[in-house]
Amino acid sequence: MSIETKRPMIKETVRALYVAFNTPKENGDFNLATYEETKKRDVVKQISTTENAESTVVRASGRDYVTASQTSSVEQSVEVVAFDTDVVARMRGDEIGKYLIKSGASAQRPYFAFGKVVKKLGDIVEYVWYPKCQLAENTDDIATSEESFSEQNDTLTIKALSFDDAGNKSVRISSEMSNFPTGLTEDMFFDKVLTTDNEIDAIIAKLTPEQGNIEGA
Repeated sequence: MSIETKRPMIKETVRALYVAFNTPKENGDFNLATYEETKKRDVVKQISTTENAESTVVRASGRDYVTASQTSSVEQSVEVVAFDTDVVARMRGDEIGKYLIKSGASAQRPYFAFGKVVKKLGDIVEYVWYPKCQLAENTDDIATSEESFSEQNDTLTIKALSFDDAGNKSVRISSEMSNFPTGLTEDMFFDKVLTTDNEIDAIIAKLTPEQGNIEGA
């Protein structure tokens, strides 16, 4: 009996990021069912992901019985070459008037979904949605210009929270997976915020045989 040998592809680059603001319920609570239109931005230099996890060892009969692990939050440090002023202002919870943006007052920061694309060698892609996020902090640094051009990038720190009762923080799909739907594109996945397999099934059902190679579609 031979042992299966797999050769996972290494990361090549980060691609676009996606933002969709959540439409809250009447009482202001997060509403998983409703989001605004998705906004795509090709501005990413780097995304660093930090998972804050807690582990608890459960003991029984004088022995370690099981280790229970839970991810309390996920933070994305997103370095961008530029970003929309009005979008950042909304993330911050600033007061956006007819002409002016007022900041600094105490405000509830809105929830939004954050999506990212990871490109790997061999045309492998990974699509990720973080359905419930808030902006934790952002940088706004500027320096004088020199004789040669130098990038002056900003960083958004985005905190992903649990979007369901099970405590999940993200949903992802990779073309490296054996069950990746043929014909599923980046535009299809990020057209709206997805959180269930049924939503993927609905996309697949709309594919033509030429797009998805699905018999009878």
